[in-house]
Amino acid sequence: MASCALTANETDCLLVIDVQADFLPGGALAVPDGDAVIAPINALGKTFQHVVLTQDWHPAGHASFAASHAGKAPFETTILDYGPQVLWPEHCVQGTPGAELSPHLALPHAQLVIRKGYRPGIDSYSAFREADRKTSTGLAGYLRERGFTRVFLCGLATDYCVAWSAIDAREAGFEAVVVEDACRAIDRDGSLERAWADMAAAGVEREESGTIGG
Repeated sequence: MASCALTANETDCLLVIDVQADFLPGGALAVPDGDAVIAPINALGKTFQHVVLTQDWHPAGHASFAASHAGKAPFETTILDYGPQVLWPEHCVQGTPGAELSPHLALPHAQLVIRKGYRPGIDSYSAFREADRKTSTGLAGYLRERGFTRVFLCGLATDYCVAWSAIDAREAGFEAVVVEDACRAIDRDGSLERAWADMAAAGVEREESGTIGG
């Protein structure tokens, strides 16, 4: 068994990103091997006293959906008011089964669910800031008021919502650790390699779940 390199304590929070039906096998925007994150996340949940979940929560016809743009296909790019936007299949629409958190998550002690992407014209990968890079979700303020100084990130997908959240955590002044085996990536056109490089440049740490103890 690997020795624990990091110990979770009272000032640490486990941030579980978007483990929702539409990102899991059979979902509208399934992340390859996405359900493999559930077991390590549940194991981490037993280590952390403090857990926050995020939930992608789009209205129908959201600006990030390819179907909202005539002649555009999923994974093409368009320009929105705030800049380039990857267009996605319709996913995580408010109130639909695809938007539900996985019932296999065993995190009954989670203390907060942050919903993001609910503004019709702005996408939101990060748990901290929406894609216009100006609109806050309020998570940084919550973490500060609770006295947390370090976040451990896991979930879906490594190269989008996890990476953006980790980088924004650093910008907000928190230490950030991505738990690699508790994440999976979409990984199109080198997006995963770029995401790891961007996270490293921002000072994000990278660990395996087996090296984290309570």
